[in-house]
Amino acid sequence: MLVSCGGRQTTASQEAGDTVVFKYATQLSIVRHKDYTEVVVKNPWKEGKILHSYILVPDTAAEANSSLFTLHSSLPKGATIVRTPLRRSVMFTTVHCAMLMSFGCEQSIAGVADLKYIKIPWIHEQVKAGRITDVGEGMSPVVEKIIDQRPDALFLSPFENSGGYGRLEEIGIPIIECAEYMEPSPLARAEWLRFYGMLFGCEARADSLFAVVDSSYNALKDLFTTVNKTVLLDKVTGSVWYVPGGRSTIGQMIQDAGGNYPWADDDHSGSVSLPFEAVLEKAGEADVWLFRYSSDHDITPAELLSEHHGYDQFKAFRTGEIYGCDVERSLFYEESPFRPDWLLGDYIHILHPDIPDLPPLRYYKKL
Repeated sequence: MLVSCGGRQTTASQEAGDTVVFKYATQLSIVRHKDYTEVVVKNPWKEGKILHSYILVPDTAAEANSSLFTLHSSLPKGATIVRTPLRRSVMFTTVHCAMLMSFGCEQSIAGVADLKYIKIPWIHEQVKAGRITDVGEGMSPVVEKIIDQRPDALFLSPFENSGGYGRLEEIGIPIIECAEYMEPSPLARAEWLRFYGMLFGCEARADSLFAVVDSSYNALKDLFTTVNKTVLLDKVTGSVWYVPGGRSTIGQMIQDAGGNYPWADDDHSGSVSLPFEAVLEKAGEADVWLFRYSSDHDITPAELLSEHHGYDQFKAFRTGEIYGCDVERSLFYEESPFRPDWLLGDYIHILHPDIPDLPPLRYYKKL
């Protein structure tokens, strides 16, 4: 319930507001009211539960209606008040740093965590110059450094059964839980651009960017009609092979690119750990092998085989249809979550080499 300055109580049903319609995103519910916007992030691990609720209040509305701040108890239970537009934020993920740069809002980055995992040169330059603060490891940040930056918000990715965010929940800075990676499709994940645009005061720009992504992605899907190549993904890590589940964004994108994915019927949205033998049995005759790796040089087939002697049993290895994506020297993790059309372009380029005028490979390279 909201309490006006005069003390009159108004129920939510009387001020229902205007619901923001999403085309793909399933984990967001947003309703605009006169002086604020209510955002509900659904709990992706517990159906019917809420992960986090936010009340976005523009600075102009905050000045005109101070009761939204003085009467916190009257707001939806558990809601976090966020004053917009955000001007100083601490980002705990490289992908959200890249997202702000795509908005032209990089000056809003006050601090970053896990700097060693951020491959964006501009971020490192700003940290070196002292304009952006390195707040340490994402799992154990230096809270004092965060407080010193006086940020408007902290952007973190939630995890199932994580146990919360420790001291970060005690310092009074809004935590934006970035759960878009749990969306059921690449375009649903990318559509969170619209929510983030609301936070940083560039909603029109974010809406326009997503419209480009949506149009480009679907136009690429219309370039072919046949599905004639089976695709194997990733490689052995340690003692197991993590293959993307059938409902993962990567698994879905292979199918959107016209590839036959051996685990398409799997219902996992994350990765599935399998022994080498199980992968060989199911995908040993795959036509194309795509994998991600981390290195300072291009990996060769011989180097790949030295990692695991059984790789030469795969058809794609014997025929040379192997493509690697070096995540150290590309912006795969920074760009692809919110620009799935760019990654889809790579997949279509590899699976349909006969289609003319496709852009060059952006992330993958043939071994």
